[in-house]
Amino acid sequence: MTYKTMPIFLACALLMAAAAPAIFAAQAESPELRAPVLLTSCGQSPGADMLKVILKRLNLEFELKPLAAAGDLKAGTATGAPYRSLVVVMGASLKGMGAAGIAIDDEIKRIAALIGEARHLGVPVVGAHIEGLKRRSQGASAGDTTDEQTIDAVAPRSDLLLVNRDGNADKRFTAVAEAKKIPLVEVEKNLDLLVALDKLFKK
Repeated sequence: MTYKTMPIFLACALLMAAAAPAIFAAQAESPELRAPVLLTSCGQSPGADMLKVILKRLNLEFELKPLAAAGDLKAGTATGAPYRSLVVVMGASLKGMGAAGIAIDDEIKRIAALIGEARHLGVPVVGAHIEGLKRRSQGASAGDTTDEQTIDAVAPRSDLLLVNRDGNADKRFTAVAEAKKIPLVEVEKNLDLLVALDKLFKK
């Protein structure tokens, strides 16, 4: 993809974001990411919808399935084409899970099976936490650890971590990345996701 072939508004956004580029940690090599992408959430937070907007702007083929199961990954896209990347957005919303009629334990079991299937099929897994510190336990109700549970379920089993820097203020994701030798990409703000994902995905 070149700036000349992109819509003007997207090219401008990428150029603006490039002034404050994402930080690509060098401790591990980034996996090769390609579309189509299966996008889902662990915790039913709005983060997956936020990332959907970014993928649309980059013209990357994807399907958002909030309750994606291992069978969905195995079956492939609606047209029968195989998914080539899995993006799991970490971040728990009690309201979102309540609306879906599920609990955090259900989400953790679903995601464990989904990532297990991705491993079996050789599909790279991106663990994304893009809603910042407000979505972490520091911004949750007293005693609510559901967001941290989604991080425990996804981050150590990811092939790449994509996080909002504010949400990594305590270096939670940095510690996981270093311990598991997982490449970590930090963005200052969500606009920077345009640059980060444009670099990460092969066209």
